Amino acid sequence: MDSLFSPSLQHWLDLAGIFVFAISGALLAVRRNFDVFGIAVLAEVTGLGGGLFRDVVIGAVPPAAFTDLGYFLTPLLSAFLVFFLHPEVERINKAVSVFDAAGLGLFCVTGTLKGHEYGLSLTSSVVMGLATAAGGGVLRDVLANEVPSLLRWDREVYAVPAIVGSSAVALLIHLDQVRPSTTVGAALLAFLLRLLALRYNWRAPRAWHRRSATVDAQATKGGATREPENGGRQVGGG
Repeated sequence: MDSLFSPSLQHWLDLAGIFVFAISGALLAVRRNFDVFGIAVLAEVTGLGGGLFRDVVIGAVPPAAFTDLGYFLTPLLSAFLVFFLHPEVERINKAVSVFDAAGLGLFCVTGTLKGHEYGLSLTSSVVMGLATAAGGGVLRDVLANEVPSLLRWDREVYAVPAIVGSSAVALLIHLDQVRPSTTVGAALLAFLLRLLALRYNWRAPRAWHRRSATVDAQATKGGATREPENGGRQVGGG
């Protein structure tokens, strides 16, 4: 990583990604009517969770979040802004989603590179890239007592762009083509895929011949099982 970007640039990019991720955590805390401490905790977990998990797994200890005060304070800044300005932040939610997508692209790339630097195989490095990008969001949803967005069919695909970006980095490593321009290209690839998913409501496919939630609810209320008219095929979203 140091050979690609200056330590100062890496640091500010990390803080930017942490900031926008933490905003999503703080907003969820407000929607769930958490108090100020809950808002701060959810912001911290969402902003730092993926990086903490990565560093602990690969042995990069103590994690940067515990050695650099800026990493700890940035989510608190997000929590402070959302606590006082959450109606305004909600109004610019689309802009926040764009920055969140940028953070996704950045973190899946840096997570993959750092995993490989610490001796992981290419496949494991891809998994580490995904964990870095999505780990904070999973912890956020678990603490808020929600099914993680990463696993929900009714949310736009999140894991797929991160996997694509991480896989692109792994391919660059395999081909010995890791350069600032190529790694930025991998981050942009994940970023654009996420934006397209948001724009066109792309969903990951569910199980083959899975009946719709509406049919399941009707069958439960009626006490009987009724096959959908289309023969059970999934309609849309796949």
